[in-house]
Amino acid sequence: METWAHWAFILLWLLGLALTFLPVFPATWLVLAAVLLREALLGFGGLGALDYGVLAFLFLLAFFVDNLALLLGAKRYGAGRAGLWGAFLGGVLGLFLGFWGVLVLPFLLAFGFELLAGKDPPSALRAALGTLVGLLGGVFLKFFLHLAIGLYVLRAG
Repeated sequence: METWAHWAFILLWLLGLALTFLPVFPATWLVLAAVLLREALLGFGGLGALDYGVLAFLFLLAFFVDNLALLLGAKRYGAGRAGLWGAFLGGVLGLFLGFWGVLVLPFLLAFGFELLAGKDPPSALRAALGTLVGLLGGVFLKFFLHLAIGLYVLRAG
């Protein structure tokens, strides 16, 4: 059973790593399912209390890194309060519109909200581009968190 648990974890974890680059797919949930399946197959004896604490922290960070990176990217490129709200709302609403919604809607709403707030088009465009930089940065941060989670489980188990 131990070999089966090990390989099932590796396959699901690698699939989660690959799907991290599709913003609409909940890859963090897949990586979490891989860890929980492995532990269930091992009778929850493969990891200790400290390991669960470290993994809980990494998972929480992975769940929030997307939105945080999106907002930080927009802020870094000059978005004001209106642009930040536009990027945030676009990120949330984009989840319901699939892959393109996640990529395009934060950009469009950040741009539109910045224009409504009185920014000139070049400044609004720069702020909106920051949302894309933040979104891509969030995806890469999440990938490295998923990688760290899997390597941690492999090392601990």
